[in-house]
Amino acid sequence: MEIRISGLTRHYRAEGRVVKALDCVDLVIPANRIFTLLGPSGCGKTTLLRCIVGLETPDDGEISIGGEVVWSKARGIAVPTEKRGLGMVFQTYAIWPHLSVFDNVAYPLQVRGEPRAAIRDKVRRALAFVQLEGVETRSATRLSGGQQQRVALARALVAEPKVILFDEPLSNLDAKLREETRKELRTFLSELGITAVYVTHDRVEALALSDTIAVMRAGRVVEQGTPQKIYFDAEHRFVADFIGRANLVPATVRERAGGVTLVDCALGRIACEPHDAPPGTELTLCIRPEFIRVDEAPVMGDRVGHEPPADATNAVEGRLASLDFVGELYEAEIRVGDTPILARLAADSRYAEGDAVRFRVDPAHCRLVVA
Repeated sequence: MEIRISGLTRHYRAEGRVVKALDCVDLVIPANRIFTLLGPSGCGKTTLLRCIVGLETPDDGEISIGGEVVWSKARGIAVPTEKRGLGMVFQTYAIWPHLSVFDNVAYPLQVRGEPRAAIRDKVRRALAFVQLEGVETRSATRLSGGQQQRVALARALVAEPKVILFDEPLSNLDAKLREETRKELRTFLSELGITAVYVTHDRVEALALSDTIAVMRAGRVVEQGTPQKIYFDAEHRFVADFIGRANLVPATVRERAGGVTLVDCALGRIACEPHDAPPGTELTLCIRPEFIRVDEAPVMGDRVGHEPPADATNAVEGRLASLDFVGELYEAEIRVGDTPILARLAADSRYAEGDAVRFRVDPAHCRLVVA
């Protein structure tokens, strides 16, 4: 089911001022895909999710699900939550401690008054789907965190919703369990082939789970696209910085020539991917640490530049300020003058802190973004 949101606004009053939780949001969430709302705390993503499900009343705008308008200020439409055909998994799972696993999952069907035989069959199938067969009679709160998350997912699925919504459901799990559960959830949702709307502030979660990501800030959608588009080709500095570690250096456009855009910045004159900004435009140069290519061995002597490379395009000299071993690689900070540049070195690197280094970056990986 496709979800369409138009001009959605939600304001709160706090300490004598108006807070714009949602500021005229326009959004199309495609059917049968995993769509993630990503952003920092307070950006409006959970408020938007609650408006879709009907737990929050907007001040203006319109929401339609599968072509049916479920809320509209102008038309005076407000379809109750229970009639929107949605399932939801909360951050706390909302597991009832006094009920068994079976009764927790069966609850939505019991409320609808479905026959006992039908409830039994649907609960069995839902628990089998999330790989929890054989625990029906156990107390749900005696299960592990990952198993409780599956119970919550089974309860959301058992009523066969048009759309399932997730409000940071993995945030209470430890790092290893979160990674395992994330993979399982991606598999479950892909097999179901239904629309899923997922809220998180965890960029790894968003990148690993999503078909499409919408990055939110201050009640607005700043940018949206595939995980690859958002990570590699962000158009805004905020998005590039939020979605992952990035080197962000103020730059001034000089010219466009030879299929690249040349900019001047603290790293020198850098050739970047093509950009249509005119000369003199102030932008931000964005380079991901994984695209910094450091020469394989330290350069002897106090400075690097005695033997410049044959191809000096985007060749930069600096000094290794710090080197942190994190297992599979080293995270390095290279100082180019007063500008810190994050890079990654192989685990068997021969570098040491204080070494002079030379690095390069392909123009295709030098992205120019706006503030």
